[in-house]
Amino acid sequence: MKRILVTGGAGFVGSHLCRELLAQSHQVICLDNLHSGRLSNIAALRDHPQFSFIERDVIQALDDLEVDEIYNLACPASPPHYQKDPIHTWKTCVLGALNVLELATRCGAKVLQASTSEVYGDPHVHPQPESYWGHVNPIGLRSCYDEGKRAAETLFFDFHRQHRTAIKVVRIFNTYGPHMAPDDGRVVSNFIVQALKGQPMTIYGDGSQTRSFCYVDDLVAGIMKTMATDASFTGPVNLGNPGEFTMLELAQQVAALTGSTAGIDFRPLPSDDPKQRKPDIAQAAQTLGWQPTVPLATGLVKTIAYFQTQPH
Repeated sequence: MKRILVTGGAGFVGSHLCRELLAQSHQVICLDNLHSGRLSNIAALRDHPQFSFIERDVIQALDDLEVDEIYNLACPASPPHYQKDPIHTWKTCVLGALNVLELATRCGAKVLQASTSEVYGDPHVHPQPESYWGHVNPIGLRSCYDEGKRAAETLFFDFHRQHRTAIKVVRIFNTYGPHMAPDDGRVVSNFIVQALKGQPMTIYGDGSQTRSFCYVDDLVAGIMKTMATDASFTGPVNLGNPGEFTMLELAQQVAALTGSTAGIDFRPLPSDDPKQRKPDIAQAAQTLGWQPTVPLATGLVKTIAYFQTQPH
């Protein structure tokens, strides 16, 4: 049994990770400031004897904790949330990374950074391998998150080189599933909520831009496999589903599964919105023995069923 800290543990992905770690009989400390995380995501875990919750911002000191492993998932991951307070988003990415790295170094703990496909920006290489350095606008509306995550990766590797801190870095591509917030601005939740309300689904641009969608259970399995690798493997490693869909194709699938006939509302494409996004997961397959198993249609059915139980 390990004592494991999950920052951002009340968030969409973090809550699923907490559940799986508890299922493996670990002691789990969930730390979240509830900026975008929700107590409802961890309601089923609160009575578990090996689960504890700390309401705290990751940019605050973590000096009072003693842990064996850390999963750093703290940061809003959708544009409406991370653009709401871009300075705090940058602090969460960079100062939060510094705090978890200092904690890991002090405790001799392994620490995993949840980085993002956004480090590739609007890519000129397709699909994106880990060796690609990206094409990011450093002064754009998204840069608080994109550049914040890039800076966090820098800190992780500098701590590894300077202090021999045991690090793992995963680059997460678009993920969906239960526990997504209905107002989080991600395209899957947007489409599902609009379809269930009988509203037209909003597509920015002409719908030809592509994304690759990974079901959350597949992602969590990949994250845990990465943490379980030996010290010689640091990453970064791409975690995502290489199945590529246009926004129009996604909207059509959601419409078919929900029975929506409200159609589509086309709007102008936001600034710096990537035109293509697809992971090269060869390294994950070879090193981790990991690849996603849940097809988009199957995952959408489960996600729609979750939203149908929500009171909104």
